Formats: sequence, structure tokens, C-alpha cells
Amino acid sequence: MHSQSTSRESPRIAVTLPREPLQADNLIGGAFCRSASGRSREIVSPYDGRVIAQVGLSGTAEVDAAVAAAQRAWPAWAASPLRDRAKVLARFRELALAAIDDLANTVAVESGKTPDEARAGIQRGLEVVDFALSLPISDAGGALEVSRGVTCEYRREALGVVAGITPFNFPAMIPLWMFPIALMVGNAFILKPSEKVPLSACRLGELLMQAGCPPGVFSIVQGDSEAALALADHPMVRAIGFVGSSAVARTIYARAAASGKRALCLGGAKNAVIVAPDADERLTIQGVLDSFTGCAGQRCMAVSLLVAVGDAGRFVEKIAEAAGRIRPGFDMGALIDRQARERIGRAIGEAEGQGAVALADGRRAPAPEGYEGGAWIGPTVLDRARPEMECARVELFGPVLTVLRVATLDEAMSIDHAGKYGNATSVFTTSGAVARYVSERAVSGMVGVNVGVPVPRDPFSFGGTRDSKLGHGDMTGPGAVEFWSDLKKITTKWALQPDANWMS
Repeated sequence: MHSQSTSRESPRIAVTLPREPLQADNLIGGAFCRSASGRSREIVSPYDGRVIAQVGLSGTAEVDAAVAAAQRAWPAWAASPLRDRAKVLARFRELALAAIDDLANTVAVESGKTPDEARAGIQRGLEVVDFALSLPISDAGGALEVSRGVTCEYRREALGVVAGITPFNFPAMIPLWMFPIALMVGNAFILKPSEKVPLSACRLGELLMQAGCPPGVFSIVQGDSEAALALADHPMVRAIGFVGSSAVARTIYARAAASGKRALCLGGAKNAVIVAPDADERLTIQGVLDSFTGCAGQRCMAVSLLVAVGDAGRFVEKIAEAAGRIRPGFDMGALIDRQARERIGRAIGEAEGQGAVALADGRRAPAPEGYEGGAWIGPTVLDRARPEMECARVELFGPVLTVLRVATLDEAMSIDHAGKYGNATSVFTTSGAVARYVSERAVSGMVGVNVGVPVPRDPFSFGGTRDSKLGHGDMTGPGAVEFWSDLKKITTKWALQPDANWMS
């Protein structure tokens, strides 16, 4: 077993925590306002366990008010020229870039990310803004003479009021995956962020208002499951985007469908990385390490299951050694809260009880000095696991890598096929034939070759399969344009033609 560092030097990851608790409010009709529900929640920073904010937990009344404001606002917004909508998003983009350090600090202090991770997430989210800004050129509509004197054309039209329900792990990036495209095609958008991370949403709302977004076109409803279900049930909300656990995704999808709206609900993941015997050592070790420890493992694209084929087992010890050198507060951020740390600690203990071997044990990693009250844990590598064990089947959502050893590539693929999720699969190999074999047979919606975090970049769309995605379309790229809009098809004939065909 590899020991963790016991250094007590000051942490290298520096965040600025608020001196006094902040207030996270709703944004309705262009103005920030307190929830009238009488329910609230304290927001605790994962860094040191200190209360950094208070958020009101809105209910049906606040959802109704936000929907009413959005319903009043969206027709004029949808009727405005596409380029005018683009001007608002372009100003938002510039304001967000100018404020990126402050915004990244807000993301970090409420979610536990490192500032660099938070900044990278914002930059990735702004790439979706870039894609949305391309729509005036790339999605300009079309017309064609389909028969003599008969033309067909299509126009993209807004749905109306739409909503996004987003998770704690990417407080800025995932909202940025939703609202830029939804707004660009003419909708009014209501954001319901995770009640654990309300501050980043407020900052995004402030920037949008500064950019000239009309009142009611973008709204924020802070709250918990009551607000989420109220949005899913509301008859005037036409579409719901959701990212979170598979269990909640199923609930939101069912409620949204029952109320007659379209829904795209992204759930959990248990991503496998298949390591072939011919894999490049440095590329593999670094790729796997970055994937399962980045964002403290709290991302749906993290590798959590390593399937070592044959002699590829030689990489496992080296990955564990590298993981043991990663120090919380220096090289890796915190978990979202102490409850998450306790849950992951129990999962590691249960895996050991079932026969897994902790080559690196994150429970032993010390908290950084001055942040002992935070939700810190180090990377863990569980070797010699078996496919039926919980650590090999269940999404732990932390920096835990479970290792399965198999003899053949076909055995590795059978493990990939047996999982209930279908989010991402990666393979590390120097063989094009092996890469093609895995890519063609993987059941996941996103596949990486020598890439540990195979997030598609725009214009390629983000989305998985199986329990990782309920609904049609994807969360970004062209799939999102289709999800957040309708196509109106118009067939026109102005004069009787001398020749007859089926269209006459």
C-alpha cells in the first residue's frame, strides 16, 4: 500500500472566501428577489466547512411567477432578429471573459473545484456560447423548389418558456451548455441550479442583465426538489433540460413527459477505460490519473473503472503510485460536502471487505492546513475487484478508480456491455485495429481513444445512452438546437402549372 504525503505546508490552491455569508436570490422579471417560501438552506464551502451563503428554497409560487414573467417576455424576444439576440450573447461572452477570475472563484468556493478547474469549466461553457453565436450563419434556414411552381422552406421557431435543472458539480459550465442555445433560438429560459451551489447562477444572471438581456427572458429559481418538480409539471413550460443522477433523471423525465413537454435528462455514469497491453505507458498513466482525479472525480466523464487486458496490468501499480502523490488542497480540490466524503469512505471500506486491495487509500490523505473543516479526500485505487462488486457497478462520484483484470479484449467489451450506463468508454492502445474494435462495439454515446475524458467539443454534441440519457437529442451542438426549437415547414404555390403531377 502506498502512503500519502504528510506535508503540512500551506495549500497551493488559493480561493477567496466571502467575509460574511452572501444571499442567493431568485431572478424573476429582470430583478433579484427573495423567496417567500419561508424555507432556506445554508451553503457551506467544501474548502473549510464555513457557511458562505444563505439561499431561499422556492416553491410552486415562485415557479409560477418566473413562468409568468417568461411567458410575457418570450414573444418579443422570439420576434427580434436573430442577430439582435446574438448581440446580447456576444456582450455576455465578453463580460464573462472579463470577470472570469471572479466567476471561477465563486464556482470554486461553493463546489470545491480548484480555481483552474473552475476556469476551465467556464471556458468550455463559453465554447457553447461561441457555437450559439454561429447560428445566424450555420442555421440560416432553407428553401427549395420541389416541383414546378412549388417551393418548400423551413424556419426555426422558439418553443416558448423552457427550463434547465443543473447539478452541483459544474455550477457555471452546465448552465452554459443549456441557456445560450435556448436563448439564441428565441426561448425564455428558467434556470433551477442545485441548491448546493446557488451563487454561480446569480453571477451568470447578473452578467446576462448587464449584457442587455430583456427582463423575463432569463430567470433563476433557487430551490430544491419542490421547485424542480414544479417546473417539470408546469403546463406553460415547453421543454426541460436536466443533468444529475439517473434516479432523479427518470423522475424529471417521467413528470415532464406526463405534462406533455419534451425532456432531455442526462443521468449518471460508470465510465470504463480499457487498457490494452500495447498502450503507451506515459500517455496511459497520465490520462487515467487526470481522468479519475480531476474535479475530485465529481464529473460524469470521469473514468471510474479501469479494465486492464492481459499484460496491461503492469500499469496499475504505477497509476496507484502516481495517485498516492496527489495531495488534496495542492493538486486536487475537495468533495462537495462532508457527507460525500463519509459516503465514499464507507464505499472504500466495503470494497476492501469484499476483497479489493487499496493500492492507494485516499482516506489517509491529510486535509490542507487551515482547511481542516473541509470535505477533503485523496485518490484511491482499488485493485483486484470483481465485476459483481458494488465499487465496479455503482457510480461513487469521487476520486476512486476500481481495477478489473481480464485476459482478453472481448472480456473487456463484455464488461462494458454489462453496465447499465452508457455515458463514456475510453481505450488506451497504440493499435488502430484495437481502437476501431472498441469504438465500434462500445455501447457508450461518447468514446475516447487515448483520451481519458472524451468530452466532444462543439459542434459535436454531448450525450450518452442507456441510463445516462433519457430523451432525444443532445445537450450541446446541433442536437441541442433541435431540442430547444421546432421547425416550421412551409409549402407554397402561387399559380396553376400547365403540366400535372401528384402535387396538383
